[in-house]
Amino acid sequence: MTNDKNHAEYIGYEYRAITVPREHTSLCLDSYPCFGWEPDPNRETDTDSSPRGTPRMQETVVLHFRRPRTISNKAELTRLQRNFDSCVAELKALERDKTMLATIVSLAAGILGTAFMAGATFAVVAEPPIIWLTILLAVPGFLGWIVPYFLYRILVRKRTAEVEPLIGQKYDEIHSICEKGSHLLH
Repeated sequence: MTNDKNHAEYIGYEYRAITVPREHTSLCLDSYPCFGWEPDPNRETDTDSSPRGTPRMQETVVLHFRRPRTISNKAELTRLQRNFDSCVAELKALERDKTMLATIVSLAAGILGTAFMAGATFAVVAEPPIIWLTILLAVPGFLGWIVPYFLYRILVRKRTAEVEPLIGQKYDEIHSICEKGSHLLH
């Protein structure tokens, strides 16, 4: 006497854990169901804090998903998912690109300013002190310490204006990929 209503059918699952930056957590939680994945109810989201000294934005989150092994269109969904993952990686690269050049240029200006200050220091401690050379080297040295802050802000603002349309296009591509995956599931 077996009652079919009381016996649940066995469903085999495949599992996946992904590590994403905190700012992309919602994007992945919203998009992975389009490829047949659902959040694993048996696992909690793990937060992986960055090492000390790194910005808080770099914290990562480990998301756990599962999907039935017998899902239809699995090969095409997997292809779309890989495409989605590469788009997310490109988003991360574009976000990093906003500040990379500005950081390099600002550091170079600061190091150059430090070199001028070192020259000014050597000129003042020389026997006899060369005051005119100290002043001549100290002025660009101080400028090399002050200008990098403003240079960084200007370059980040300029690069952000260039990169934002590319980021928007990447989000549109992600939306298109998720729509295709969702249509394959339904």
